[in-house]
Amino acid sequence: MRTIQFREAIAEAMSEEMRKDPTVYLMGEEVAEYNGAYKASKGMLDEFGPDRVLDTPISEMGFAGIAVGSAMNGNKPIVEFMTFNFSLVAIDQIINNAAKMRQMSGGQFPIPIVFRGPTASAGQLAATHSQAFESWYANTPGLKVVVPSNPKDAKGLLKSAIQDPDPVIFMESEQMYGDKGEVPEGEYTIPLGVADVVRTGSDVTVVSFGKIIKEVHKAAEKLAAEGISVEVIDLRTVRPLDIDTVLASVKKTNRLVIVEEAWPFGNVSTEITYQVQEKAFDYLDAPVVKVNTADTPAPFSPVLFEAWLPNDQDVVAAIKKVLYKK
Repeated sequence: MRTIQFREAIAEAMSEEMRKDPTVYLMGEEVAEYNGAYKASKGMLDEFGPDRVLDTPISEMGFAGIAVGSAMNGNKPIVEFMTFNFSLVAIDQIINNAAKMRQMSGGQFPIPIVFRGPTASAGQLAATHSQAFESWYANTPGLKVVVPSNPKDAKGLLKSAIQDPDPVIFMESEQMYGDKGEVPEGEYTIPLGVADVVRTGSDVTVVSFGKIIKEVHKAAEKLAAEGISVEVIDLRTVRPLDIDTVLASVKKTNRLVIVEEAWPFGNVSTEITYQVQEKAFDYLDAPVVKVNTADTPAPFSPVLFEAWLPNDQDVVAAIKKVLYKK
């Protein structure tokens, strides 16, 4: 199996779907002439031309609204935000139009749009460029929210997202575009709403998604050397949430840690905690522990940023807490 970068997996997914379906097109800032701000659309302008790979002005509200209208007229736009921090300018179009149009029109207008781009922190970018928006959009009925953690999943999930008849929020990471991983040569998709048990274990379940799951893998390796067996679940899709996979694991390990790169109040891990205590309370041998960022805007100082962002040592400490180990 070949090894390619995350950005190449994204470009392959978009290109393959555009070759199959002439109604699919890409629009966003710098996606065409510049090959994408993170080179995730490299070569696509040359292959598909300026009618299907469109550079837009710096006007997220405007081009998100154009995409909604285009979808209402039978097209399947892929909208790239240079960062989901900039999607706040377009959030009215995403939440009040894209997410609600099918219901408000009595089913007359499906809205097959993918809004994609990087989310959460990307190093020393400070408060306004380091926010995680998964829980914001997952709070909206009518939207599906996908957060892949590796190139294989990114390609398979993005193809499913493009084929989906409803709007999908597809969240990447600036710090993952250069990540390499094995990706199959042939046609494949990964269904939305299905989590992946990426490491089996018997002592504790750790649930995570996106780039922060790298810290979970580091922690699991360290703890394996101490004889602690960690089961790791990559959610892949935040909404719909595959709670059944989480519950099956918790019923086996009896302990749960959730690692999420987001502020601790009202996030995805809060929802998972609620559902687990509702549906598997009698299986828990310890309270659920969440590992999140500090409850402050992201700092600019590298020293403060390192303390703000969860790392493998935080995950190790959380796991030992639910195991009642020092």
